[in-house]
Amino acid sequence: MNSDLKILISGGGTGGHIFPAIAIANEIKRRHPNAKILFVGAENRMEMERVPAAGYEIIGLPVCGFDRKNLLRNFSVLLKLFKSMRRARAILRDFNPDMAIGVGGYASGPMLKEAQKRHIPTLIQEQNSYAGVTNKLLAARANAICVAYDGMDKFFPADKIVMTGNPVRRNLAECNLSREDAIKQLGLNPSRKTILVVGGSLGARTVNESIIAGLDTIKSHERDTQVIWQTGKYYDDTTREALERSGARNVMRVPFIAGMDVAYRAADLVVSRAGAGSISELQILGKPSILVPSPNVAEDHQTKNALALVAKDAAIMVRDADACSSLVDLMLSTVADAPRLDALSRNIKEMALVDADARIVDVMEKILKK
Repeated sequence: MNSDLKILISGGGTGGHIFPAIAIANEIKRRHPNAKILFVGAENRMEMERVPAAGYEIIGLPVCGFDRKNLLRNFSVLLKLFKSMRRARAILRDFNPDMAIGVGGYASGPMLKEAQKRHIPTLIQEQNSYAGVTNKLLAARANAICVAYDGMDKFFPADKIVMTGNPVRRNLAECNLSREDAIKQLGLNPSRKTILVVGGSLGARTVNESIIAGLDTIKSHERDTQVIWQTGKYYDDTTREALERSGARNVMRVPFIAGMDVAYRAADLVVSRAGAGSISELQILGKPSILVPSPNVAEDHQTKNALALVAKDAAIMVRDADACSSLVDLMLSTVADAPRLDALSRNIKEMALVDADARIVDVMEKILKK
């Protein structure tokens, strides 16, 4: 194998795509310090900030997703796709990678499609339990498809599937703080049960509205329960005003949590969307969770992700439409039920696949050796 590997990693759009991509890149650099890694993402998406912050070069494509509600708007989408395909060809010509890895997201389609045309080996990392359209289209010519759920042969050729799990941020699993020390570090009370509510870096409207609607109920439990509420930057003002009006002193509200390792360690229960990356983190950490799948995703894949856990009694699911009326009462009753928390923790931990980044790089090296 060439000691000076050149690997292109494409995809992004959400943290669920970006964090696994960076984890894979870090593992490649750990094994091959001289490797050159180039990321390709979508212009104006969060990967254009997060990837350089992790120390890697990234090029943006003008690609965006199809508008399924207003088909007339897709003329501009097709134009951007054409421009992205043309730019993808130029990137491949200039960088000439040994392999292209796609982690999902808008940019992975044009890049991997063009790589396959040039007979460059391609590896797909499918994070969800329900495969995305782009990955299904790319699968026939991919060299390998790394997955995190059973039963993916209904989407992909069975002989190309490798069960690896989803890479997670290593600092989450490596955090050595005790629950009590983590809570104290956050300035909270270790004697209270702690619920962590997260909606992603941008926030989740329904989750935030559910907490706002239940602030008086949460306030009534301030003797025994406290909430860490990550609102997302888009909901910073409205959630701050709502919390001030309620006067609830057992809620710590922040727009974004940089130290998720500490927040996870402090939590007795986590309320989260059901993105593949979030679920993988919960599995690795063995965190009891209530999942509120986003309805605004392709093929309703977050609901399918959540149901895969519910089927093994590894999580509780609340549908987005029911969250405002039931989420707060459910999370307060669940966090007070120690046997239920223990069972959820045990069952979700059994689903974890550790060291997914290393498994994926093993697959990459096996392909390149051929």
